[in-house]
Amino acid sequence: MNPVSAIPACPPAIARDHFRRRLELETDCADVAAALRAGPPDFVLLHAVGSEAAFRQRHIPGALHLPHGLITAERMAAWPADTLFVVYCAGPHCNGADRAALKLAELGRPVKLMLGGLTGWADEGLEFAGES
Repeated sequence: MNPVSAIPACPPAIARDHFRRRLELETDCADVAAALRAGPPDFVLLHAVGSEAAFRQRHIPGALHLPHGLITAERMAAWPADTLFVVYCAGPHCNGADRAALKLAELGRPVKLMLGGLTGWADEGLEFAGES
């Protein structure tokens, strides 16, 4: 028996629930890019790490710079309570987006993590906003 099939796959209903749950928590660069191209998004895209200078240099178009350390109830009061936030950070080596997602969830805010962050965006060949 090989390592792939040594442990049998779970029943389809369990797999469905697992992958649905992942999609409730995560999105990816291609889906965010498609949503941004389709018109005004129904979410707020947050660049959750780094300095203001780094954000000005390179970020995802339409993103707001709000590092996870600055996410507070007072700051988030600028948006309706049901606003969906999509957070990203530098990439798979960074946990800033996870920290932002946790803070937002603790504040009762709907949130999804954009997998890949800036690294994933670049890997997809998508354009950045910022100074050249």
